[in-house]
Amino acid sequence: MNDRPSSAGVTPEQLATLSHEFRTPLNGVLGMARLLEGTRLTAEQKAYVGTLRESGDHLLSLVNDVLDFARLGATAIELHAAPVDVENLLRQVAELLSPRAHEKAIEIAWAAAPGLPAILADEGRLRQVLLNYAGNAIKFTETGGVLLSAELVSDGRIRFNVRDTGPGVAPEARAAIFEAFVQTDPSHQAQLGGAGLGLAIVARLAGAMHGEAGVGGELGQGADFWFEAPFEFAPTEPTDLPLAGRVVAVASPNPMVREAALRQVRASGGQALAGETVAAALKGAPADAVLLLDAALSGPRGALKAPAGRACVALLTPDQRDRIPKLKASGLGYLIKPLRRASLIAQVLAARPVAKAAPVEAAPLAPAHEDDRIAPAAAPGVRVLLAEDNPINALLARALLEREGCKVDRIASGDEAVSALSRGFYDLILMDLRMPGLNGIEATKALRERGVTTPIVALTADAFDEDRRACLAAGMNDFLAKPLTSPALRGVLTNWARLGQSGLGWTKAATRAKVAG
Repeated sequence: MNDRPSSAGVTPEQLATLSHEFRTPLNGVLGMARLLEGTRLTAEQKAYVGTLRESGDHLLSLVNDVLDFARLGATAIELHAAPVDVENLLRQVAELLSPRAHEKAIEIAWAAAPGLPAILADEGRLRQVLLNYAGNAIKFTETGGVLLSAELVSDGRIRFNVRDTGPGVAPEARAAIFEAFVQTDPSHQAQLGGAGLGLAIVARLAGAMHGEAGVGGELGQGADFWFEAPFEFAPTEPTDLPLAGRVVAVASPNPMVREAALRQVRASGGQALAGETVAAALKGAPADAVLLLDAALSGPRGALKAPAGRACVALLTPDQRDRIPKLKASGLGYLIKPLRRASLIAQVLAARPVAKAAPVEAAPLAPAHEDDRIAPAAAPGVRVLLAEDNPINALLARALLEREGCKVDRIASGDEAVSALSRGFYDLILMDLRMPGLNGIEATKALRERGVTTPIVALTADAFDEDRRACLAAGMNDFLAKPLTSPALRGVLTNWARLGQSGLGWTKAATRAKVAG
């Protein structure tokens, strides 16, 4: 890495320290606010806590943008190319931002062009571009939604688009908004905040990838932000078309849900129709067409009416999980928004006509679900060693882990981590990077040198991409950035639980992490 200081004389090491010192207290503020939201509060108290959390989230976003912008100016941007599954990247970004979108009662969806190859790229930087674009789109969109997409536009060039149904961007302002500290409309800054750095960061990353970034769309009808760059293709398995010969009709009042579902069906080889209502979606559809029925079309009492004799799959948000048992009892399948193409294929192929038309009312939560996003607990009974010196951060992490069914022991230094593993067995270790005595990197190296193979997940406020690489190089298996959130933690636990079931993740009792005395 080029460690030249910036014009302000700030080195990358100093920025890393600033990053940690800013994010650590913010993590405590946001973590406690989230925990407080889950307790019994009056309506007035809930409003206060909601405002506290929203203000904290906004402050964290500003801190992230300022530090990352300074970081990109302090060093040459190094890109670390590796194979990237573009479709999977779009899905991850959409699912990461879906809670924020659903809080605003809008949708976020994704779709990749058929046959899009894997590419050689810096996945962390690509994700940063998409997160900046999509996060901005959610902030400015009040109705409708956001659609992430990618397509091959010419030989070796991939174009990523993030389109929304927000106010759009005036043509005369489209070049300026990619400059630092620029707002297209002063009223936006007063209403929504922001330092105007997110798009400037995208522009710098686009330049580093020998690409371009811009925005289109019609003013008043939404914005279409795009990023295009040349990439080498990675070896890709031939694409099959499991929905060949199938017809799928999509009924949703939301244009982004309709378009994403249409494109995912077509990418899987199927024919697709769509409409804002059931009648419009089924117009011209054959009798054996499968209907994807958005729960947003539910009646005034929350009932979702499936047409008689029609194979039907309901489209739900994660917080509509209480409908699943009744849907299953009525012979209907379900999909969670934003849709996953693999799940869509499976549900369409499994769908069978319902015997009669009947309203589907809410029902109690079922004990188990197919979609991990609505699973009640990601890791029941898993023993976790939490190495975290900050008591507030430790309290947050423990609460989130215990909600996922984990049994947690907490220690406060790298030395204590090594010592704890000489006395007890653990299935997973969450390791803070900055602790007194041995830091997280040093403690991980010490444990690996002693033969400990238990998965170690970095838990840190240093959220830059090079921090992730340093963690992995030291022998860590995964990475969680602070402030720790339930979806991010659930994703890590689900991943390692799945590997454990195949013999590659959670260690068996005889080989669990333990340092020989």
